[in-house]
Amino acid sequence: MQIDDKLIDYLEELSRLALSGEEKQKISSDLKKILQYMDCLGQLDTNGVLGRSHPYNDVNTFREDNAGASFDRDLILKNAPDRKDGMFVAPKIRADGVD
Repeated sequence: MQIDDKLIDYLEELSRLALSGEEKQKISSDLKKILQYMDCLGQLDTNGVLGRSHPYNDVNTFREDNAGASFDRDLILKNAPDRKDGMFVAPKIRADGVD
């Protein structure tokens, strides 16, 4: 890839930045170094190396979803200000937020 003034101007426009001449030269130099490094990495022998989406070997460690005993309903409702038929009673609200 050729890093030239046209590319730097295009990147400047895409990023919505206003760069000075000195900043453009610095960015051009930095981009050339980055691409040289990428070329260097491209020369590595990666045969037999599996592709990965991330560098960790972690796998999901979720537990099995087993049904079991829950909390005691009477204990939960003990401090409810109002309850009926084993459920909390709350004031009605309207979807438009008007009472």
